[in-house]
Amino acid sequence: MKYVIACIDGSKATLAVCDASGWAAMQLNAPVTLLHVLDKSLYPTQLDLSGNIGLGTREHLLDEMVILEGRRSKLALEQGKFMLEDAKKRVVGQQPTALVETLQRHGDLVETLLEQEPKARLVVLGRQGEQHQEHAIGSHLESVIRTLKQPILVVMAEFTAPKRFIFAYDGSATAKKALNQVATSPMLKGLECHLVMVSDNESQATTELAAAADSLSNVDFSVITAVCKGEVQAALEAYQVANQIDLMVMGAYGHSRIREFFVGSNTTKMISKSRIPLLLLR
Repeated sequence: MKYVIACIDGSKATLAVCDASGWAAMQLNAPVTLLHVLDKSLYPTQLDLSGNIGLGTREHLLDEMVILEGRRSKLALEQGKFMLEDAKKRVVGQQPTALVETLQRHGDLVETLLEQEPKARLVVLGRQGEQHQEHAIGSHLESVIRTLKQPILVVMAEFTAPKRFIFAYDGSATAKKALNQVATSPMLKGLECHLVMVSDNESQATTELAAAADSLSNVDFSVITAVCKGEVQAALEAYQVANQIDLMVMGAYGHSRIREFFVGSNTTKMISKSRIPLLLLR
């Protein structure tokens, strides 16, 4: 069985992650796993402070610090369990028929998600990590996006069930593969699709969009196509605002202007500036 895996970390985006995972679970008819990973770099299981304090009369301070650090890690684990319990109540409260389980790990988020990926149908993460400000990006987010092969839904501080989505299309093999994922998955069924290309060649783009739109229309999507000009991010954002789009969908790491935009630091730029959730398909 494939799960919607929702990463819970106590950040401002935690409630949005709960709401998004509940919505996605209903769309996909899939159970939810609420995952909390206690970062081993912040809360190590074993602590070596021998290099920080001299021996002799100060050795008791070292022992006390080790004990305090152990208590700190134990409290963090307990806090994580409470967060998972509250998150489960949130999901079930909004989606009473959802099947929800919780999972807590002490380690590394990316490694844990790789371990869980065979059971994942979708991974949901908040843009902000626990210690990040609004519009900042959690330290693990870009690593997760680059590492995982499953679809990733990145949410902001709030989430509402989307009514329409924009698919940033560029005609590449990556985009076509992502388009096929949209067509064959129930996740976005019932939502109005805006299929958009950013291109200076309007005639060619219109032709490519028509063929892409047919592949979605044939499986009962309502599709609106548009060709925009200019810089990719600015053009997509302007279209999104003008048409009240509440979800952006795209194939990550293509071979075009969109690829140039979404590789490296541009990934950080896009996610940090986005006002709406992003569904990234590989």
